[in-house]
Amino acid sequence: MTRKSANRSARTKITPPELANRWGISPDKILVWIHSGELRAINAATQRGGRPRYLIDERDIAVFEQRRCVEPKTRQSRRVRRSSPGVIDFFK
Repeated sequence: MTRKSANRSARTKITPPELANRWGISPDKILVWIHSGELRAINAATQRGGRPRYLIDERDIAVFEQRRCVEPKTRQSRRVRRSSPGVIDFFK
């Protein structure tokens, strides 16, 4: 195994297009979450004012997925409507 392929298998950061491919969504959606602060990423661009190159850590992805997890709603019991004394309900 070459050094480059060994680093790639042990890598813990991925790019937005790689994450979008994993989830089957558009890379633009990943960038929206990064810009809004909902998904944490670092900018690994060579120049600070240049084109951003975001890298997302696997742990931040796990935190994001946990926050976005859909949980089934608990079923609430139906409210029983009580009528006031002396009032006749015609439209029940």
